[in-house]
Amino acid sequence: MSGIIELIEENFDEVVMGSDIPVIVDFWAEWCGPCRMINPLIEELSSTYEGRIIVGKVNVDEQKELVNKYGIRTVPTVYFVKNGEPKEKFTGSESKENYIEVIEELLD
Repeated sequence: MSGIIELIEENFDEVVMGSDIPVIVDFWAEWCGPCRMINPLIEELSSTYEGRIIVGKVNVDEQKELVNKYGIRTVPTVYFVKNGEPKEKFTGSESKENYIEVIEELLD
């Protein structure tokens, strides 16, 4: 996971809400097939947009407080956050094009 930050209760607000660049937050689980399917895409986006976005992952089995706080019911759930505010949310798998479209909008 190069360039991908493991998000936990203790660093979430600082990394995500305090960021001055857009953040992608991937809520995932080890046992989740669709999570494993989108993982290569998440890693690719992290590399492609390195320095322009932050990519973080929340393990839903280990971070129950964050799961409850953000109302996560399904994994994967991916939030796109800018200036401390969720701007978009994907639940389940989405196309690479959809990810890029949202990221580019956040970077404008």
